[in-house]
Parts: sequence; structure tokens; C-alpha cells
Amino acid sequence: MEGKADLDVLAGTELFRGLSRQALEDIWTQGFRKQLPTGAALFLQDDSVTAIYVLIAGRLRVTQTTAEGAQVILRYLGPGELAGYTALSGGDSYPGSVTAVEDCHLLGWSRQGILDLMSRHAQVALNSVTVLGRRYQETQLRLRELSTEKVERRIAHTLLRLSVQAGRRTAEGIEIAFPLSRQDLAEMAGTTLHTASRILSTWEKQGLVLSGRRRIMVRQPDHLSTIAESG
Repeated sequence: MEGKADLDVLAGTELFRGLSRQALEDIWTQGFRKQLPTGAALFLQDDSVTAIYVLIAGRLRVTQTTAEGAQVILRYLGPGELAGYTALSGGDSYPGSVTAVEDCHLLGWSRQGILDLMSRHAQVALNSVTVLGRRYQETQLRLRELSTEKVERRIAHTLLRLSVQAGRRTAEGIEIAFPLSRQDLAEMAGTTLHTASRILSTWEKQGLVLSGRRRIMVRQPDHLSTIAESG
């Protein structure tokens, strides 16, 4: 059953999308399993690139430390998403750190192992081009948001992205289904804790969001969308 569940996750992963079950089984047998407890690092920024991973269960946080020493949260990863995609691009070191927000189970392939799979399965090589292109577009979008948008729009965009990536519908709204502090949100939106807290408090009074201890719920996503797209 474990192998079948792994194959189901791999089938939906962007790097292995469109492959036959037989091809997925070949890819699965060439990988290795890894477990990561909450708080542990999968790899650190500037570590040498050794492997690429697919998250099977749990949640990972991707961060980057700037030249000034500030930590920025780039994104959160859920089941079926890739960590360490620099292995596809030929880079020598990981550009950011990846740590477990929850206990995680992963499948990994060494750098040479993923190259061997590309040579055996052309679809994996084609998908890797799409993966790298999408990451580039995401990076450009984040840079544009940080450099041109007002902080309210950045926070709204961040909450809406997290709602799509990890949202869980409840009677009260869309709950972001993993621990998320106001400091985490501030880092993702490129602002200070004070500013993020002030904006969230205002939105709570307006009924747009509900936040508690490391929990945030989006109660009116349509209203947040209007804020995110306002000039």
C-alpha cells in the first residue's frame, strides 16, 4: 500500500506528470526514502546540491537569508511538490534552506540519479524545463510584488496564495492548514511584524480574516482579491 500511495503522489508531481504507471514504478524504485521530524533541515542555503526530493506527506518551509542577514520565507511546500529543484538546473549549491514545518516523509533521487532518469524517460526531461520555467516566473512575480506593490496588496496576495496551496474549507472560511505566525506572514510579504499585525488586526475587525496562535483563516477571499488587485 505504501508503494501505491507513493506512485499516486508521483503521478501528480509536475516533474513526473504524464508518465505511464510502468515509468513511475521505475522512477520509484530508483529513489530513496527520507523522514524529517518537525524543525529539522532537509538542506541549508549554500549546501552543495546532492539530491532532489518529492514531498509525500507533511509540510516544508523554504527560506533564504539575504546579504544583510535577514531571513525571507519564499514559500511553503505540500505533498507532491518538489524540493531541491536546483538539481535540474546544474547549479552547484542550493539557493535557500528547506525545513520541516511538520513531520515529513519524502522520496529523493541523487543528482546523478535524476539525470539518469531523464535519459531513460524523455517526459521527465521535458517536464524539468517546465518546472524551471515556472519557478523563474514565480520568482519574477514575487520580485515585482515586493518592489512595486503596497504592503496591503502584498499581504493579501500572500494569504490568497496560501489559501490555494494549503487551504481547508470550514464553516467559517478557508483555514490555512499549517502553523503560520504573523512573523511568518510578514517575512513572506516582505514587511515588518508590526505592519503585518496592524493590517491583520484591521482586517479582523472588518471580518476578512480570523487569526489566532499560529493560525490564520481567510473569511472573505473575494474581498481580499479586490484588495490584492487594487491599484
